[in-house]
Amino acid sequence: MVARQEVSAWRPKVPGVVEVLHAHFTEHAYPMHVHDAWTLLIVDDGAIRYDLDRREHGAPSDTVTLLPPQVPHNGSSATPRGFRKRVLYLDLPELDETFIGPAVDGPVLVDPLLRRRVAQVHAALAHRGDELEAQSRLALIGERLRGRLRPRLVTPARPAGDGVAHRLRELLDERLSRGVTLDEAAGLVHAHPAHLVRAFSGAFGIAPHQYLMARRVDRARRLLLDGRSPSAVAAAVGFYDQAHLNRHFKRLVGTTPGRFARLDGAGPGRFAGRRRSGETRSGETRSGDGRRVGPPTTT
Repeated sequence: MVARQEVSAWRPKVPGVVEVLHAHFTEHAYPMHVHDAWTLLIVDDGAIRYDLDRREHGAPSDTVTLLPPQVPHNGSSATPRGFRKRVLYLDLPELDETFIGPAVDGPVLVDPLLRRRVAQVHAALAHRGDELEAQSRLALIGERLRGRLRPRLVTPARPAGDGVAHRLRELLDERLSRGVTLDEAAGLVHAHPAHLVRAFSGAFGIAPHQYLMARRVDRARRLLLDGRSPSAVAAAVGFYDQAHLNRHFKRLVGTTPGRFARLDGAGPGRFAGRRRSGETRSGETRSGDGRRVGPPTTT
């Protein structure tokens, strides 16, 4: 097998995330080393074997691996085809030095919900402008990691708290274009970030980042139908750029902002980017065999 190496890394503007690393190796093996941050790792293909504090462990694709800071470890592929991994290097207030011992004793976490949440954070971090989503999901991850490492330290979940949820919704409405970080919102409404996400989702059936994006897309629709360009609309309603608008707009509306804008004045039954059966590009009508049966429309 030809040795293969693909690596990408970046530092997102998300509190608590020191670095993001995506890598695909077929033959590379890490020697013993340490990190100064918590290492949260998922494997998408293959498997990894490693030694942590002189004990051998494995990281298959259906698990989450949490390696504590300043504890030596190595790593190599456990299969001939190598491995593909995604890693978050974290500095979370939820994980202080008292959690290092439990993490050394049990670095491999078999937790499908945690595995899914980690993958969702990676998806959010891959797109600029989705920082609130990444922060919201990361808050729930930190809470769950604490529960897995030291269950007795986790306090019982508090009631959802409609008051907290409504204050956050008012804040999101006020900051629709400018946005707000999860930590800032938690400080303004006096709630822990993870509790704030749970309270909002419980009260309204939608996560804070989903609510914010839906409101932005809704405002974008009005501005597009008013004749403003997609790039101008993206800046006006708080998206990072036009690509950011396009992705969320198409997911929620089912078409692109440009096509949606062309609906203005089309009238009922007309769809941007599509022609009705029998209608040519110029607007004339033809029969099934292609003969013109009506004059082209004039503009």
